Amino acid sequence: MDHDPAHIPVLHHAVLDLLAPRPGETLIDCTAGLGGHAASIAERLGSDGRVVLFDLDPGNLARAEDRVRRALCPDDPKSARVHAVRANFAQAASWAAQHGVRADMVLADLGFASPQVDDPERGLSFKRPGPLDMRLDPEGPVTAGELVNTLDERELADLIFRYGEERHARRVAAKLVAERREAPISSTDRLASIVRSVVPRAPGSIDGATRTFQALRIATNDEIGSLEALLGSIERWSGRTDEGGCWLNPGARVAVISFHSLEDRPVKQAFAGIVAEGRARAVTRKPVVPEDDEQRRNPRSRSAKLRVIRLDGGDAGGND
Repeated sequence: MDHDPAHIPVLHHAVLDLLAPRPGETLIDCTAGLGGHAASIAERLGSDGRVVLFDLDPGNLARAEDRVRRALCPDDPKSARVHAVRANFAQAASWAAQHGVRADMVLADLGFASPQVDDPERGLSFKRPGPLDMRLDPEGPVTAGELVNTLDERELADLIFRYGEERHARRVAAKLVAERREAPISSTDRLASIVRSVVPRAPGSIDGATRTFQALRIATNDEIGSLEALLGSIERWSGRTDEGGCWLNPGARVAVISFHSLEDRPVKQAFAGIVAEGRARAVTRKPVVPEDDEQRRNPRSRSAKLRVIRLDGGDAGGND
C-alpha cells in the first residue's frame, strides 16, 4: 500500500482485524479523510470489492479516492468500484439505498486528518494563528467566528458547556461577549487568549482553551447531530435485504472510532441497544484503545476508542 507518512490511521491494525474484510465485500467509509483505513481494507477486498467514501473536504476526498483506487485495483485503478461522495455521513444510508448499495462494513473514524488540524487556515487548532473558521466543509454555512460573534451570552454559554463540557462556560461566554464589543473575535489566537484569561489551568492539565475550541468545532459542523443520524440509520436496520431502503447486509460489521465522551456515549448506548434486542453481536466487549507504542508514535490517538458490532444474519469475521 502507498503509505502517507503525514497520515497515521488510528487503531489501524485493530480496525482491520475486527472488521475482517473479505474479497468482494463492500465498505462504506463514513469519514474517508486521507483514505488510510479504506486503502488497507481495499487491499483485502480485491478487484471485486467496492468502496464508498464520504467526506466533506473535497481535497481529502480526492486524495482518498486515488489512494483507494490504487489499493483496490493496482493494475487498473480506473476500473475500481470506488464511489467518492462529497457529503455528510449522515446521508450514508439514504445514498446507499438510492444507489442500491448494501454494505458489509461501515467505518466511522470521528477524528480529523492531520493536515486539517495542522493547517492554520482551517482554524481547528490554537497552536498557530489563523482565521476562526473550523468548518470541515469549506463551503459550510456557518463559521466558528460567526457563532462567537453573534450568539447571545446565554446561548454561547450553553454551547460551550454542552459540547465542551467546560465547567467555566458562563465565565467564558461573559468574557467573549465583553471582548467582542471592543472588536470582533476573528482569529484563533485571540479566541484562545481570551478563554485562557478566565479558565484556570492546573499543572499538567490540558490547555484552558481546549474545551471551548472543541465546543465551537462540534457546533460549527453539527458533529453530534450527524453521528446521531448515522446511529439512527443503523438502529433502524431490520435485517431484511428485500426491504425498501435497506443499506446494510446481514452480517455487516459496524465500527466507530470516537475521541471524547460526547461521541463515545451515544455510540455505546446505540450499540448496546441493538445487541440487547438480539439484532447484533458485540465484536468488542469493551472499547479498544491504542497501545502505548501507538500513543507514542501518534499522540493524537491517545483518546481514541473503537467499538464494533456485527449485525445478525450472516457468518462474518470478527472476534466475539
